Amino acid sequence: MFYLTSSIFFPPVSEANYDGILAIGGDLSPERLLLAYRSGIFPWFEEGKPIVWWSPNPRMVLFLDELIVSKSMRNILNRNSFRVTFNQNFKDVISNCQNIKRDGQNGTWITNDMIEAYCRLHELGIAKSVEVWQNDELVGGLYGVDLGHVFCGESMFSKVSNASKVAFISLVNHLKAADYKLLDCQVYNPHLESLGCREIEREAFMKILKLE
Repeated sequence: MFYLTSSIFFPPVSEANYDGILAIGGDLSPERLLLAYRSGIFPWFEEGKPIVWWSPNPRMVLFLDELIVSKSMRNILNRNSFRVTFNQNFKDVISNCQNIKRDGQNGTWITNDMIEAYCRLHELGIAKSVEVWQNDELVGGLYGVDLGHVFCGESMFSKVSNASKVAFISLVNHLKAADYKLLDCQVYNPHLESLGCREIEREAFMKILKLE
C-alpha cells in the first residue's frame, strides 16, 4: 500500500492490491487527478475518510462498436421525447449524481470535495457532462473525464425511466463520431453489462490508454 505525499506521483498500477487499491492520501488537485486518469487510476472514497486511489483488475469498459441498444430504447430515441446537450450544466449533473437514491447504497462516494475538484476539471475543459432534458427539466445525465481518445465515465443519474440510458447512448455516439478508442466504466455492474460493457484485463486497458 502506497501513502501519497504532496508530490504529484503514483506508483505503477501493477502494485495495486487484489481489490484494486493502489494508494491512499494525496489531494484532488487538477494536476494529480489528470495524472491519475492518464495512468489508469481513479479516486473512490467516503466522506471524512482519506482519499483512496484505485486501479482494478479486470476493468469494465465499452468498446464503442459493442454498444447494445434494445428495440424498446430505439423506439424511445426515435420518439425524441428527450433533448440532449453536452457540457451545459456540469455542476447540476454531478450534484444530481451525488444526491440520487441508488438501490443497495446508503450514501454516496461523491463528496463535496469531489464536486469541487471535478468542477475545476470542467473549467479546464477536462471533465465533461451530458445532460438529458424533458420539458426543459434536467431528468438525467452523466459526467466523466475526457482524455481525448478514452472517456472515463464517473457516474450517471436518472429521474425518469431511461434518461440515463439516453445520456449513455448519446455519449457513445458522440465518441464514435470523434474516433475515440474506448469508454472506461471502471468496475462491473449488470446495468453496464446490459449496454454492452465488458471486463478486460488491466494490462489490455493500459495499452489502449497509453496508445501502445
